[in-house]
Amino acid sequence: MSDSEYAARRDSPQDQVRSRLGAHLLPGGQETRFRVWSTRAGQVAVRVNGERHQMEALPGGYFELVLPVGAGSRYLFELDGQPTPDPYALFLPDGVHGEAEVVDLGTYQWQHTDWNGLPLPECAFYELHVGTFTPEGTLRAAQERLPYLRDLGVTAVQLMPLAAFPGGRGWGYDGVAMYAPFAPYGRPEDLMAFVDAAHGLGLAVFLDVVYNHFGPDGNYLLSYSPSYFTDRFHTAWGQGLDYAEEHMRRYVTGNARLWLQEYRIDGLRLDATAAMQDDSELHILRELAREVHALGGRHVLLAEDHRNEPSLVTEDGLDGIWVDDFHHEVRVTLTGEQEGYYGGFRGGAAELANVINRGWQYEGQFWNVTGEEHQRGQPADALEAPSFVYCIQNHDQVGNRALGDRLHQTDGVTLAEYRGAGTLLLTLPMTPLIFQGQEWAAGTPFPFFSDHHGELGQLVSEGRRREFAYFSSFDGENIPDPQAEETFLSAKLDWSEPERGEHARTLALYRRLLHLRRHDPVLCQRSRQFLSAGSREDGQVLWVQWRTPQGQRTLLWNLGSQPLDSLAGLPVTPGAPVMLRSEDPDGSPLSARPLAPGEALLLGDPA
Repeated sequence: MSDSEYAARRDSPQDQVRSRLGAHLLPGGQETRFRVWSTRAGQVAVRVNGERHQMEALPGGYFELVLPVGAGSRYLFELDGQPTPDPYALFLPDGVHGEAEVVDLGTYQWQHTDWNGLPLPECAFYELHVGTFTPEGTLRAAQERLPYLRDLGVTAVQLMPLAAFPGGRGWGYDGVAMYAPFAPYGRPEDLMAFVDAAHGLGLAVFLDVVYNHFGPDGNYLLSYSPSYFTDRFHTAWGQGLDYAEEHMRRYVTGNARLWLQEYRIDGLRLDATAAMQDDSELHILRELAREVHALGGRHVLLAEDHRNEPSLVTEDGLDGIWVDDFHHEVRVTLTGEQEGYYGGFRGGAAELANVINRGWQYEGQFWNVTGEEHQRGQPADALEAPSFVYCIQNHDQVGNRALGDRLHQTDGVTLAEYRGAGTLLLTLPMTPLIFQGQEWAAGTPFPFFSDHHGELGQLVSEGRRREFAYFSSFDGENIPDPQAEETFLSAKLDWSEPERGEHARTLALYRRLLHLRRHDPVLCQRSRQFLSAGSREDGQVLWVQWRTPQGQRTLLWNLGSQPLDSLAGLPVTPGAPVMLRSEDPDGSPLSARPLAPGEALLLGDPA
């Protein structure tokens, strides 16, 4: 399909019809058009504010009706007499099994209309879960914390999924009504206010979206048509999404446009793109990239993808990739873990240096992890540094541990090592991501939690144990019950911590690092051409060096068990001034105090 053919199809009246199912206010706000597509139902009605109205059957399986009702009206479709929630609903105030609300997305008065987005090289991400970021667990409460994030020095807020999912709490990756913000977090206008306030503070807002599967409870698309799904592909939740079916394709691309246009969100993180299987001529990822970038502005698309495939950027047109290899090498270096997928990594200064130099570890080598034996990855030479999203923690890598313990809470990991890892992360030119509370070494865990009742809840808990059976910690009896409310409550951040002791010390380091990242003339360069990394011959010290026209910087991270008091064997200019020490706010030279085990040192040298 050529670009001109694609553009013609995207803008065709037929395409617009297919992408506007559900309930939509007409100009003036006094009437609402209800439209359904179904290959199952012979008759369709809509029940609005308790009154039933028969809908007119149109060619192609469409049913339509315009009624003199406005915003705030509650409605439910009836398919051959069976009450059925609207999977295209813009808001589901009573949950995914209830009535939808007619919403006017155009009434919010935007205050910061001059915002034009943030290019990926300027992004430093802060990933947060709305339900646990604050005690209240709402968008309005999270909005009140935005000045804190600005002062921290991050530039982009990464929201975990907001699409409506069943129950009153969860991670959000079991969403079933993709167009409706999760009601317990707030109304659509609350999300708009959050985005608006963030833009006013110079913060971009990204949203995690799940286009590779639907959750196991509340997915009503099948009630309208089995054509949305296919047996050609399978997911952990059953049938795969059929992107060869135009309505499923429009469901996803229309959803992306909704978040980016109506809610003015700056970019999307696409969950598990390796599982977005599509045998169409134009892969859904490529079409998403085309549609998003055709909107204008600085919209960014990121893939969560473990395959190390640069073609996601170079061919499909996405902007960046969440890279597992950096996280895994850091964790194995500090913990020595070798269970599960960590068995594919060796850790240590030399391995870390290789990841930094190459972008990721696997470039076609054999991935010899039980059940997944295959060649993995391709060289990433064509990608610039911002296209690699690095982290030392994220929701998965914390929450997919049996107890949801954070990196610094792992046996054998010292706070010095933890702060050294943060120093490495935030000085690299790759795009960094911080997980909520990481910046102060939060004492609260982030375990997996959900709210599936009855048998489904038990099946989800048992399935999780099976999924991570290769981790010995999942064999224990002390694993928090994902369905228990106390598991959810345990994940809520304690906002009294940042002011105390080691928490405050860690937070001060993160603030300084993020300031340097944005304002230091060398560290603000985002090109891999200036970057090199290596290790001392004994493997105890990682060094990373930036050589730019603006000057030189060298980072040393002591990964050994003994203090480092000599720069012998390291590519350091004699007399280079100390800019920062992760364990010493005063930046003492090595002659005054050796570099402690786990500590990182940043040296500067003008051009």
